Amino acid sequence: MDNKFVQIIKNKWLRSVTLTLVLVAIIVCAYLAINFAIEKANIADLDLTKEKLYSISQETKDKLRNLDTDITISLYNMYSSVEDIVNQYARLNEHIKVEKVENLLSKTQWKTEYGVTDTDEFLVISTKDREKMLQSYELATMDYSTYQQIDITEEKVTNAILDVTTKVKPKICFLTGHNMYADAYFQYLQNAFTEEANEVEQLNLITAGKVPDDCKILVITALKEDIKEMERDRIIDYIKKGGEILLLLDPNLENVKLTNFQKVLDEYGVSNSNGVILEGDSNKMVSGASNFVIATINNNSSITKNMTMDLNVCFINSGRLNIASEEELEKKNVTAEILATVSDKAFYRTDLQNTSQTKISSDESASGDTIGAMLTKKIDENTSSKLIVFANTAFATNLQIPITQTYAYYALDFSNNKDVILNAVSYLTEREDNITIRKNIEAVNYEVTEAQNKIILTVIFTIPVLIVVIGIVVWVLRRRKK
Repeated sequence: MDNKFVQIIKNKWLRSVTLTLVLVAIIVCAYLAINFAIEKANIADLDLTKEKLYSISQETKDKLRNLDTDITISLYNMYSSVEDIVNQYARLNEHIKVEKVENLLSKTQWKTEYGVTDTDEFLVISTKDREKMLQSYELATMDYSTYQQIDITEEKVTNAILDVTTKVKPKICFLTGHNMYADAYFQYLQNAFTEEANEVEQLNLITAGKVPDDCKILVITALKEDIKEMERDRIIDYIKKGGEILLLLDPNLENVKLTNFQKVLDEYGVSNSNGVILEGDSNKMVSGASNFVIATINNNSSITKNMTMDLNVCFINSGRLNIASEEELEKKNVTAEILATVSDKAFYRTDLQNTSQTKISSDESASGDTIGAMLTKKIDENTSSKLIVFANTAFATNLQIPITQTYAYYALDFSNNKDVILNAVSYLTEREDNITIRKNIEAVNYEVTEAQNKIILTVIFTIPVLIVVIGIVVWVLRRRKK
């Protein structure tokens, strides 16, 4: 083969490779340009899923239908899926505007007020007078029945919009003065109430003299001693005016005389227990600890009727509720709705000197016992008072529960404890549309680190190019052998 022919072959090969690389470069550039143009054009994505997982839910549309306050949603370092969702809000209502913040040079107040840094990921929802920040980690939760991570961006954004636009927030009063748990144990819960557009205050009836007229919910937690007669009478006055109560009990293990407090409970026909519920079903307890009882909230109840997934609660050293018979309740003009019961393998123990994790001879069966209920007392034709009561206080606190030697969990974060309490409050404040929004199918998020993302993008763009180049080389080599 003469040198001239070889040179021709080499030139053809070089031209073919060059042309192919140019074509690949054009395709890649076109792909990037089209994506950039679509992103800038903010074109709505098509949601082809049957359950409309990537579309704003009807619940949100209903909540924001009459929104007439100008709102700005500012995004900083947020991932594209969040951008897609908040852009749907802008298309939903003309009063909502979305902006991307490239740096914090003009937003130094966020650093001061919220303690964020240049590397944080968050969004800020603001009106002329108020604003609320959501960090990226707040936009997901865990379903502890399936151990799947659930995207709750819509729920958080919608509730934040309601928070900054609600003109009158329901007042929630925590009764103080006789509590078994220090106020600090409820800080996490009270913050959650505030985030749901409620106003929270402490109430000492001895000094206040009465339950405030604007109190929407009176929260009573486990008592270490009885309330005073005056406090009892003021609470009963509150009930007779149609006041709502959220009651978090603990079993009366010390058999403290709670005569005055029981008079309040008698208004609804319920009483506490002096023993604890222990679970005999290994699938209904945490890590083999029978005093960590897992129960499912009745999915037909008032506080779950808007849900599309079961809500599980984890009670810690729970008691049981003793509810009067239907005949006695009728005499009191009270109706009962059962919210939660334990399994048929649960048992009830009063001999607390015995630490056995399994049932002993002195234990009673607690099969199907009630640990959560709502009791509605009809005062007159136009007035009624509701009591939502759970046979446990610890589950609603930020009490730290050791999981390992180096790791602990807040009690409120077990199972769906927080959701259950927030939904109860939403129901009692007559804001049922605030009950947690869930999609019909739980979405599992796929998360990668920045380094992993670079590797994935490199693979996506590099491998196709290499395949094309290798193909050309093989083709040329085969041609030369002919």
